[in-house]
This record gives sequence, structure tokens and C-alpha cells, in this order.
Amino acid sequence: MIQLKHIQRVFRTEDVETTALQQINLTINTGEFVAIMGPSGCGKSTLLSILGLLDSPSSGSFLFAGEDVARYNEKQLASLRKANIGFVFQSFNLIDELTVAENVALPLQYLNIGKAERKARVAAMLQRVGIDHRADHLPQQLSGGQQQRVAVARALVIQPKLILADEPTGNLDSKNGQEVMNLLRELNREGTTVVMVTHSEREGAYADRLVRMLDGQILLDRANQATVSSEVAPYVA
Repeated sequence: MIQLKHIQRVFRTEDVETTALQQINLTINTGEFVAIMGPSGCGKSTLLSILGLLDSPSSGSFLFAGEDVARYNEKQLASLRKANIGFVFQSFNLIDELTVAENVALPLQYLNIGKAERKARVAAMLQRVGIDHRADHLPQQLSGGQQQRVAVARALVIQPKLILADEPTGNLDSKNGQEVMNLLRELNREGTTVVMVTHSEREGAYADRLVRMLDGQILLDRANQATVSSEVAPYVA
């Protein structure tokens, strides 16, 4: 699905040049659950932005679903992104003035999906994540865990090839965090590719593959030998 070769990302101002990513080589296959881990400032968020087509590398090759997108312009990136990638953010990023159902339907409107199909897909997805009974509620009427379920539903409603999760339990307590991680793991088991950025070892334990970063470089890329059981899925520190 994704192949990065010799990716570099350099940020420049008049006085300072900062290298955020150095010689990143990474392949992500369809159906994987990958955790990109490392301390704050290691480059993992920059890498996630590039994987999500929100940013472009300064140099190197980037193949997404077989297309070389490293030199795509913003319009091309936006078109590819909205049809293929679902995002789950730490801060939920729901629109307070819209109901749960309206929040989930928003990506479908950007894709010009008809009203009847939008309604059917939203209803099915809200049921899928167990939040259909809150469809007419506003985000502030929900718990943090419920809001993150809505965010997951919004990410999935476009039927994306890839879900990118950025610290998806960062604003949740341990119980709600476990529920969201179990949901992401279940979705992956059903075939959805998931790439998650985290500094948390407890979140990383849910992934099948760990990519560890430091100072803009990949230090380790290996299968996770301590994957959480889908039956038990404890969320422990």
C-alpha cells in the first residue's frame, strides 16, 4: 500500500534549517496494524502527516497505492486523501454545532455522495461502532470515549484503504482508551490497514508491528512479539 524510499523532510526559515526526517525507508502492506513509536520530537508526527498526504517530503520517493505522490500538488493530494484515508485524532475534532450523525456524514458530502446513500452509510457505521443510539446528540453531550467512537465512525464511513490514528487515546481514561484500542484492533482484523502514532507502550502492544523512531530516523522495525490478545486486550500501563 505504502512505500517510502529515502524520505527526508527539512523545515527552513530565514535563520534555521531543521531536519525532521532523515532517510526514512518504510513499507506498509495492506491489512497491517503498525505502531510508530518514539518520544516527543522524534519525527513521528511529521511522518504521519506525510503518510496522510497532509505534507510532502523534501526529497525521496513516496508510493501510495502504486502512485508516486511525492511531487503531487495540494489539489492532487487532497483528492487522493479524501477518498482513501480516514483520520482519528487525539482531540476528536468533531464539530460542536453538528449532531453525531451529521459529523459522520461530513466526509461523504465532500465526496458528493447522494443523501440516501449518506444516510444509509452513516446509520450502518454508527451501529458498527456502537453509538447509533446517540445519532441525534451533539458532541458535548457525549463522553470522551463516545466522542472518539464517533471520530472512528467518521474515519470509516468513506470506506478508506487506510486509517491513520494520532495518539487516539491521549484524551481518554484507561477504560475508554481500552475500548477504542479494541475497536481499532477489531477493524484491523476485518481487513482495514491501521497506522497509529503513539509514545505509549500500552497502545503499541495492540499493533502487530512496531516502528521505533528517534531524532528523525527509524531505529527499529520489527514484528511485535507481545501483541495484546484480541480476546483479553488488557489496557495496562
